[in-house]
Amino acid sequence: MKIAIVKLSALGDIVHAMVALQFIKARTPEIQIDWIVEERFAEVLKNNPDIDNILTVNLKALKNDKTGFVRQLKKIRGYAKNNYDLVIDAQGLIKSAVTAKLVAAGGLGMPKARHGKRIAGFDADSIREKAASWFYDIKVACAFHANTIDRNALVLSSPLGFDITKEQILNKKPFLFFKNEDPQIYDYLSKDRNNIVLVIGSTWDSRNYPAEKFVKIAEALQQNCLVIWGSDQEKARAEWMAAQSGLIKVMPKLDLNSLKALIANADLLIGNDTGPTHMAWGLNRPSITLFGPTPVSRVYQTDINKVVKSASTVNPYKLNKQDYSIQDIDEQQIIEPAKCLLPARSE
Repeated sequence: MKIAIVKLSALGDIVHAMVALQFIKARTPEIQIDWIVEERFAEVLKNNPDIDNILTVNLKALKNDKTGFVRQLKKIRGYAKNNYDLVIDAQGLIKSAVTAKLVAAGGLGMPKARHGKRIAGFDADSIREKAASWFYDIKVACAFHANTIDRNALVLSSPLGFDITKEQILNKKPFLFFKNEDPQIYDYLSKDRNNIVLVIGSTWDSRNYPAEKFVKIAEALQQNCLVIWGSDQEKARAEWMAAQSGLIKVMPKLDLNSLKALIANADLLIGNDTGPTHMAWGLNRPSITLFGPTPVSRVYQTDINKVVKSASTVNPYKLNKQDYSIQDIDEQQIIEPAKCLLPARSE
């Protein structure tokens, strides 16, 4: 059996969906799993033994380059030649549903699969862009406000005739892999102190914990704190933090492969609700995720993966980008669980 998973973005969402792969392969070892993803996120999928082929698109670029539309359309239609038995849209957006439709049928009068129904996704009541469900033959019901990881596991396993349990997810194997990472990351890791990765950025400013409070956390923990960044603005913030504390180092710009390697070697990750923070969960590394305007239902809370949420109430159906309550979280709420998660070091 050959299936294609359509999960184009974003980084954290892709990580949350990837957990299902090990259970699909364990149940049906001979299954071929291909994954269709935006080019800029493809590296997070690389080296995963449960993925047979990573197929890329560049739909994001079409916002600034309309001339590339035909090129991308032709590329997606080309993937239909793989004649998948099932295409699963794990995203639930119009663009991902259209992509799934093109991959399943080619969009050029290609015959439907010999095996009958071949496109699966969430039903209209389970997604924000309800029209996406029109494209699916198999429709999966799951409350939109339910845990994001559970939702991904359900939409990827249910069309295959089985369910992935919470217990299985809690006992998952790490599923992010790296190879030939940038060797300079090891120059930043300390042998004498615990290594803490700090994720200080995100897509919204209101999701960012204050830089000065990150500094206070670093000073309180007295460990080797490594700040990662993804934009010039974040880099400037990281450099300001390093100027305030000798315990803070600014990492060089890392690709996703080297970022996976860094997090895999960290003793703890503390960060905003954003993709790199969720990678710690995917690597079975201790983490503390900080939440303000987004719901904690986006993650699994475990013995080593903790959350700290601001006092604001979040409506998962309508997120408030003007909710800056994350700034009000007292750093002591983060310092105390961090101390419990950090391994003891002999003097």
